[in-house]
Amino acid sequence: MKNPKRIIELFFSFLKIGAFTFGGGYAMMPVMHKEVVERKQWASDDDIMKLLVISESTPGVLAVNSATYIGHQIGGFWGSLAATVGVVLPSFVVISVISLFIVEFKQIELVAAAFQGIRAGVSILILNAVFKLGKKLKKNAFTWVVLGAALLLSVFTDVSIIVLLLFSSLLGIAYGLFFLKKEVADHE
Repeated sequence: MKNPKRIIELFFSFLKIGAFTFGGGYAMMPVMHKEVVERKQWASDDDIMKLLVISESTPGVLAVNSATYIGHQIGGFWGSLAATVGVVLPSFVVISVISLFIVEFKQIELVAAAFQGIRAGVSILILNAVFKLGKKLKKNAFTWVVLGAALLLSVFTDVSIIVLLLFSSLLGIAYGLFFLKKEVADHE
């Protein structure tokens, strides 16, 4: 084990991220950014961008993939295990408790109203993540066309998000290869 103190720190940092995040991976990004980039300085903004690309490109939940990746970067295998268990544990406990009382729980108007408020708050967290990540996006005609096309297709059709991600990735690879070849030819 690399550094037991760092492994424990990873666990508690990701436990906090998992405990105070509602709404999934994208809603988690602002909380994770504050903890991992601003407070602990374990990663940079660029690392978080790469993390998102890798987490979206691999099977699994964004929160788990992100925790596993950062944990591995900081503490190897034990770091990835600690961060992953930390981020998953709060949801596991909450879902286990809720499952015991789900029928009675759904009928409480105050609980239903709380979840409606949480959904609105999660929407804001996701928009916040979009704007923060959008600032780091290399902006050119290609990225605007792909972004616009993906947005329109996701809103107005039943095209799977996975298909959009794969197609956008392929377009990005083709674009990169085309301009990489062009740059090499221009320098010769």
